[in-house]
Amino acid sequence: MPSPRLLVLFGSQTGTAEDVSERLGRGARRRRLACRVQALDSYPVVNLINEPLVIFVCATTGQGDPPDNMKNFWRFIFRKHLPSTSLCQMDFAVVGLGDSSYAKFNFVAKKLHRRLLQLGGTALLPVCLGDEQHELGPDAAVDPWLHDLWEKVLGLHPLPLGLSVIPPGVPLPSKFTMQFLPESPRSCSEEQRVARTDPPSPPSELQPFLAPMVTNQRVTGPSHFQDVRLIEFDIAGSGISFAAGDVVLIPPQNAASHVQQFCQVLGLDPEQCFTLQPREPDVPCPTRLPQPCSVRHLVSQYLDIVSVPRRSFFELLACLSPSELERDKLLELSSAAGQEELSQYCTRPRRTVLEVLCDFPCTAAAIPPDYLLDLIPPIRPRAFSIASSLLAHPSRLQILVAVVQYQTRLREPRRGLCSSWLASLHPGQGPVQVPLWIRSGGLTFPETADTPVIMVGPGTGVAPFRAAIQERVAQSQSGNFLFFGCRWRDQDFYWEAEWKELEKRGCLTLITAFSREQKQKVYVQHRLRELGPLVWELLDRWGAYFYLAGRRAGSLALTPLPTLPGSSGHCVSRLRRGPEEPSCRLQPL
Repeated sequence: MPSPRLLVLFGSQTGTAEDVSERLGRGARRRRLACRVQALDSYPVVNLINEPLVIFVCATTGQGDPPDNMKNFWRFIFRKHLPSTSLCQMDFAVVGLGDSSYAKFNFVAKKLHRRLLQLGGTALLPVCLGDEQHELGPDAAVDPWLHDLWEKVLGLHPLPLGLSVIPPGVPLPSKFTMQFLPESPRSCSEEQRVARTDPPSPPSELQPFLAPMVTNQRVTGPSHFQDVRLIEFDIAGSGISFAAGDVVLIPPQNAASHVQQFCQVLGLDPEQCFTLQPREPDVPCPTRLPQPCSVRHLVSQYLDIVSVPRRSFFELLACLSPSELERDKLLELSSAAGQEELSQYCTRPRRTVLEVLCDFPCTAAAIPPDYLLDLIPPIRPRAFSIASSLLAHPSRLQILVAVVQYQTRLREPRRGLCSSWLASLHPGQGPVQVPLWIRSGGLTFPETADTPVIMVGPGTGVAPFRAAIQERVAQSQSGNFLFFGCRWRDQDFYWEAEWKELEKRGCLTLITAFSREQKQKVYVQHRLRELGPLVWELLDRWGAYFYLAGRRAGSLALTPLPTLPGSSGHCVSRLRRGPEEPSCRLQPL
């Protein structure tokens, strides 16, 4: 009798949902179930009608939005013409991963669960609502839910006679095998990278454009605590086009010192080349890895060795450890009872994969290379708001990058992988190329010339508004109102000269807030209150669009405007406009 099939489909933005999905896959294989784990948009959704058992793992992003790798599925599954019996043969369950500090907590998972029921599916369990705000993270909800799930699944699909569940301490086979080559072929080099400098079609994640970096300029004062860079790329001949509000995605690389340290700890030769083979026929090799591939390329450009490891990392590491002392500690950190200790050791201080491996040297030295891709997640591309318009800077693309660096209780400062890598590149010392591609952003701006636009962009949140202002000025669109806030006028007032010139020309109304230049701190929300009557008139009388961007946009969205005659007191509750929505929704306070 063939093994029953389980399909795990995930929509993941930061990797948490993918990690839970892989955990489900391992749990299924331990229970002798054939299992496939796929991103939702990589799965042919029309085949769902033939699937008997499906687990959906979905994150919620932004203001109740689905992750990027499930948006096509999302549009399809909510088509109105789908018959109500489409999925009548399917048993399903839904895991949601969200953050209860947001209004639309786990909105995607809840809505998907209802939709699958509407289409005739049979729910094995109520939807699981993992919460990032819980002191133990999403696992606080996921752990007991998984226990109930496997009971349900084994009730429907009992273990084959004579077989038992594979114990947790026994490692499952790796997804891939590495066949090391006796000699490093010439083709095993950086030239094998899928990116090209002259792609025939618009660049994408599978084929990014290698953009020459033109400038990398620090735009904050030398005494300012934050290093912020204005970086410009040459995109001539790339086929790239973009509009204000779009984002550029950049896959970063690990620092050479970290790559060297990783290879030393694991006993790997960075110059050795290998080919990758999947153990199962329906598992594709990672498209971002060339074949053959060098260990250096794998570690520098694919494995996220400076990410904070998740619980599953410790589970697998414990299985592979030959040291009883280290294995006991790893088992403790990966157990349900050890999650507070794991948080203290790893999550709160932001300890990295590489640092954990250094803390467990006997285990690290014994890791079979075949397990590297099971153990360490891939580097994810980082998204940056585009800070320029092609109408003002033809064949150029600019981004504003705050270099992330902060201290925890660990001796070494924590550094952002992508921002630190970009800051380390020096185009003045020789040619520098960075792989990139474009994605449509969440901001759309009015096309009518007389519709005012109110933009609130504190700090680096002003980046997309610079692109919008450049674009609107080039198209002779007036009514541009920018609220900009920073700490000091002479330290982090980005594009001051450009804003002042546009003000002189009558193309921009600029309202600033310099929070540290007076005894009482002044932020953009204070300026919004001060100019409440103007803001209200622009919204109510002239149909202005209102935008917020930046790290604190969520809290600023609920800044109340002063009570005005006939307004009852209102606050702007929408950050952007959708295709069928009014320019802003007003919510009574």
